[in-house]
Amino acid sequence: MKGLDILTNGHLEKVKNGSTTLDLLGRGSGIELMKQTVMQGSTFMLFPGDQEDAQEFFYILSGEVEAEIDGDILRLSTDDFFSCKNLESAIHFTVLKEITFLSVSTTPVFHYLSNMISELRKIGEAVEKKDRYTFNHSSRVANYAVKTAAKMKLGKEQIESLFLASILHDIGKINIPEEVLKKPSKLTNEEFEMVKKHPGDGAAMIRDTPYADLADIVEQHHERVNGRGYPFGLKGDEILVEAKIIGVCDTFDAMTEDRAYRSAFTAEYAMAEINSLIGIQYDEEVVKAFEQVLKEEGRLSS
Repeated sequence: MKGLDILTNGHLEKVKNGSTTLDLLGRGSGIELMKQTVMQGSTFMLFPGDQEDAQEFFYILSGEVEAEIDGDILRLSTDDFFSCKNLESAIHFTVLKEITFLSVSTTPVFHYLSNMISELRKIGEAVEKKDRYTFNHSSRVANYAVKTAAKMKLGKEQIESLFLASILHDIGKINIPEEVLKKPSKLTNEEFEMVKKHPGDGAAMIRDTPYADLADIVEQHHERVNGRGYPFGLKGDEILVEAKIIGVCDTFDAMTEDRAYRSAFTAEYAMAEINSLIGIQYDEEVVKAFEQVLKEEGRLSS
């Protein structure tokens, strides 16, 4: 029938983005209909919209999720539904049991999510496959980073950029030989100079895409507030706040996971080390926000 589109047992496009699988079921007139599945133990966020008339509707097909809203814990499960419009602050959801839900949004996001990072993510995944100790490192850093940014009340656009830059922050390591990445002993000066090129190499890859605005974040994630970082030796406010956040989250994850040359440190030890470097390597506001996130998640004692 004219004007009737039928799609049987399928989707217009499908993408797996970290712990989330998205199926685009339909789009048009500025509206998207998606089916989303998010793995147990994962998190996702809803952000205040830039458009006053932006609205999203969610219907849960299966699973269970919880969110903290105005100090109260809200649990939602199969056949529950909710909508949001004119949010004043970000809402953070934790998936208690793998959840699948339908969503209708007047602010299209699927094209942004699927096309922006699909090819670059493949490079990041190839980097992590080189070294089993860094498997899922970027996803963990991204998870820490967005929670820290929300705690700091960064804007929606900044948090979105931070999330994607976090996922991509190590793609420049694709140019580093595997034996250097996995070396169990101290790197030589020549090897360390090779490693120091990865922020710039990653930024160069991103600048060749339509999403070059993420490149500076990736390029600066090893800069330090005292100017002793790399590649440029930027200081203080010369460093983007998104890069400062990645720097802290990246260090914490690296310290609390096993490496070829040492076993993982405890969260308490890693956080104490990071705190000792406030004003030297790390920004105080970022460190305190990140520390609060860890306390609220039970990784650190209050």
